[in-house]
Amino acid sequence: MESPRPLRVQTLIVTGILALGASTALAFSRPATLQIDGRRVPSDVPPVTANHQAYLPLRAVTARLGARVSYDKKTRAVTVIRGSDRLKLHLGQKTAILNGKALPLSHAPFAVRGRTMVAAKTIERTLGPKVEYNSGKSTIDVVTSDKSGGSDAEPTGNEAF
Repeated sequence: MESPRPLRVQTLIVTGILALGASTALAFSRPATLQIDGRRVPSDVPPVTANHQAYLPLRAVTARLGARVSYDKKTRAVTVIRGSDRLKLHLGQKTAILNGKALPLSHAPFAVRGRTMVAAKTIERTLGPKVEYNSGKSTIDVVTSDKSGGSDAEPTGNEAF
């Protein structure tokens, strides 16, 4: 049986440089802040940003907009009810159901630490507020038409959404 080849010095140097670069970028990065109508929205999972796209924690946003949310762990379905509107999303699927009609999504919802993340444009298209992501300032502003900011009630339950 042949013994493993020793690592070359060049391989070690390149690996070290890549690791240093990645850790430096991570150290200087900051998560985007989320605001609805000028008020910062706390969330146990911050928004995710990648490739000039913002993904928002659905529970944090919907709670401030006065919507009710439920999660079916078995089917991985999230249902949002706000007024007479009903939105159903499935984690990993690029189609939502809004008021009984199929709605294609540009990005599928996904989970981060037990929270459903949806693209900012999905929030805009389905729930109505305008969403502006400023990658330079790492801010996400959600602007509702009534400027009320929705409900100040904290989310209830321990479901993953």
